[in-house]
Amino acid sequence: MSLLKRLAVSSAFQEAVAWAGAWYLRFAWATSRPVVEPADIYDTVDLPVILTVWHGQHFLLPFLNRGKVRHRAKVLISRHRDGEINARIAARLGVTAIRGSGAHNGEFNRKGGAAAFAEMLTALGEGYNIAITADVPKIARVAGMGVVKLAQYSGRPIYPIALASSRRIVLDNWDRSAVNLPFSRMGLVAGNPIYVPREANDATLESARQKVENELNRVTARAYDIADRGKVRSP
Repeated sequence: MSLLKRLAVSSAFQEAVAWAGAWYLRFAWATSRPVVEPADIYDTVDLPVILTVWHGQHFLLPFLNRGKVRHRAKVLISRHRDGEINARIAARLGVTAIRGSGAHNGEFNRKGGAAAFAEMLTALGEGYNIAITADVPKIARVAGMGVVKLAQYSGRPIYPIALASSRRIVLDNWDRSAVNLPFSRMGLVAGNPIYVPREANDATLESARQKVENELNRVTARAYDIADRGKVRSP
């Protein structure tokens, strides 16, 4: 292993990056002006819920927590090296990580998907909200079945959400990650809740998956419209 790679996987390096990342995200959030839609979402939502967002649009999710016990949340983060840093950042922002991820290629168990699914079910039963990306790496903007199955077995609703900032850097990676910049106008949009019946058959599950995908596309476009005041299209 090269010296650079050993440094990247060292706990001290990951902790330093996590400290800097958490500080930056706090600064970006504190200096931005969020516009929430619907405005009464915090008063009407039936907690706990499954919050889902597209990959690359997730950096400011921890700030949805308003500091109340009923808003406590856990987030699904992969076991990858980058995931370790994300988990440490989330912990510094008050959100516990559940480690594991889904897969399109039959590697669900190897990536910790089954254990993570069970842990998310337990967390929802204990009153925690769960945050999860809908699309499975590395197929962007195509909702996987994991979030739908979680709603089916937990009985909790899926809320598609989107956060967008007027000032941002869009990375040239598979999910077109949007790095939120400070001093932004921010759109924070929640979609309509999606319930999945426990006795759902394959056709019903696929219909729910498509609803998640369509609603995520809608709220993402709306969040960018709010952030940019309708001047540019979302990435």
